Amino acid sequence: MNTVLRDAVVRMVPYGSRVLDLGCGDGTLLAHLQHHHGCSGYGVEIDDANVLSCIQRGVEVIQLNLDQGLPMFGDQSFDVVLQIDTLQHLRNAETMLQETLRVGRMGIVTFPNFAHWPNRLSVLQGWMPVTRKLPYQWYDTPNIRVATYQDFLALAKKNQLHIQDAFGLQDDAVVRWWPNARATTAVFQLSSPTL
Repeated sequence: MNTVLRDAVVRMVPYGSRVLDLGCGDGTLLAHLQHHHGCSGYGVEIDDANVLSCIQRGVEVIQLNLDQGLPMFGDQSFDVVLQIDTLQHLRNAETMLQETLRVGRMGIVTFPNFAHWPNRLSVLQGWMPVTRKLPYQWYDTPNIRVATYQDFLALAKKNQLHIQDAFGLQDDAVVRWWPNARATTAVFQLSSPTL
């Protein structure tokens, strides 16, 4: 995870929060939140090597396939649930988005924005894009789906989720003007309609 994305996420997480990091990878973000932001919580990860890395970092981790949902967590068990570059890997993305806001008071979701203008140009030229944010060829990508900033706005509206903040990230900058075309990463801070 690059530092711009990490710092953007950290700014949205209230100090001392109880955090659940879905698809936490090697635990770097959760370890940073614990050591520098007074947070506690768990990571959820499926990959054996990443689970071991979490343990070595002192991050409590549960090995779980997110396609199975989050039945072991009660409603509002966490202050913040993170889905950092996880949504595009899930078969049940809409269900997991709903679960995110069932088990957490707030959700922070990031994903590669497929509508970024270089991606559009690549598709216009007849090729699936290969970029730093989408580094795989179409035939070997771990992504099950791709989405755009606008797609996620529509999904949030359909599920009656409150968007507390939304922006894009491009290189070292936050993009608030026309992020659907100008940003490689989409970032959303969400809460459920009941809050």
